[in-house]
Amino acid sequence: MQRCGDRRGRGARRSLGAGGCGVVIATALVMTGACGGPDTLVGGDVAFVDVDVIPMDTERVLEDQAVIIEDGRIIAIGSADEIGPDEGVPVIDGDGLYLLPGLTEMHAHLPNPRQSDIDIKNQLFLYVANGVTTVRSMQGDPSLFGLRDQIERGLVVGPRAYLGSDAISGDSVQSPEMAEQRVREYTVAGYDVVNLREGLSVEAFDAVARTASALGIPFGGQVPHLVGLRRALASGQSSIDDLDNYVEGLMPVATPPESIGLGGALVGTVDDADLSVIPELVQATVDAGARVVPAMVWWETHFVDDRPSINVLGDYPEVVYMPPETVERWIQAVDASRSATEAATNRRVAALRRQIWQALHEGGAKIVFGSDATQAFNVPGFSIHREMALYVELGMTPFEVLEAATRRPAEYFDAVDEFGMVAEGHRANLLLLTANPLEDIGNVGQRAGVMLDGRFFPEAEIQLRLEEVARFYGN
Repeated sequence: MQRCGDRRGRGARRSLGAGGCGVVIATALVMTGACGGPDTLVGGDVAFVDVDVIPMDTERVLEDQAVIIEDGRIIAIGSADEIGPDEGVPVIDGDGLYLLPGLTEMHAHLPNPRQSDIDIKNQLFLYVANGVTTVRSMQGDPSLFGLRDQIERGLVVGPRAYLGSDAISGDSVQSPEMAEQRVREYTVAGYDVVNLREGLSVEAFDAVARTASALGIPFGGQVPHLVGLRRALASGQSSIDDLDNYVEGLMPVATPPESIGLGGALVGTVDDADLSVIPELVQATVDAGARVVPAMVWWETHFVDDRPSINVLGDYPEVVYMPPETVERWIQAVDASRSATEAATNRRVAALRRQIWQALHEGGAKIVFGSDATQAFNVPGFSIHREMALYVELGMTPFEVLEAATRRPAEYFDAVDEFGMVAEGHRANLLLLTANPLEDIGNVGQRAGVMLDGRFFPEAEIQLRLEEVARFYGN
């Protein structure tokens, strides 16, 4: 049945990949109709037609839209009854499908130069295969500048990357002077974020905050225990990753730093947590405008499950896409973390973390999406689905989860004109789904395809490539 105004014919349709979803591409042909004037025709490289768009500016669905892409950018969006691609423009039939912005992983670890070229390409593809088209990489390495350049030039398939510096920690910096020097070096080098880890003295942290503020570069990551959450927020730390130091912030002021165990588990003191302090910490977070990058599943995988980690692998079938030696390192690291802490204490900390997360969400703190891939069975791209499901379990609506993974990261980078929404002028980094994710966040996994800077990967092609990756690793 043809709608009034639906006057675009189709040329010979050809599949965008074998098997998988039935996404097809066609060539637009101009036809006349009896329901008024012709559509406004727009040239471009490719167009989605008759697709339902979730723009992520507000919670809404724009039905039966045409979205036209040129040179890796969205150049036109409108009702498919009013605009359409010019003759000869390849068309992706979006009938019954949902188009939304590509997702952003705000605490990722890009491949390091010690990995082989094929391992690097495989790992980057895993992000894209799951619709992650932008990452904030938080491990720091000068080689990542070259990798980012290759991605942006289209030489390697991978997500657009914002780069955190090599970590400033107590191991790397022992004085305020060294801290200031590192911040200046990282700013000149072109990093997007100064990355903080544990062990910094208060004086060194203050030097980081002072210098970063003067140079206009954000600093974020972990909260050094000697500094504490309140001072970090008051000093302008832009992100608090892994929900770090919130549990510690509930402890009596006199709690000695040496009582703090791995991953924030407090040895023997967690029962002293003062829950009445939670609203104060939430308000301090809101007032500071800091983003919270929770990585909840990572923490609970590391510390809560009582099983030996080798027995946990069955719950993570996606590990077939990772090098076996990486999976072995994960097993050893997780078992070491669990053996160094008390299981009962870890469970109480996990419950506190969930309570704090809920209070932050309900109090209006800016939670942005991050899963800490590739750590502790967090396979790049695949880890987003577990983290998203937990956010909904803890009280977010599906729209709020998607907001945390699209528009809010763009706001963090002051790049709302670049990505995070389906809007004219934005990069054509898009996720095409067969079911509405606003109804069920699990539908984020029901892909029809992913567009990366204007290049479309249909689900059939994604699945073929994933099979190749698994076979490469002997799985």
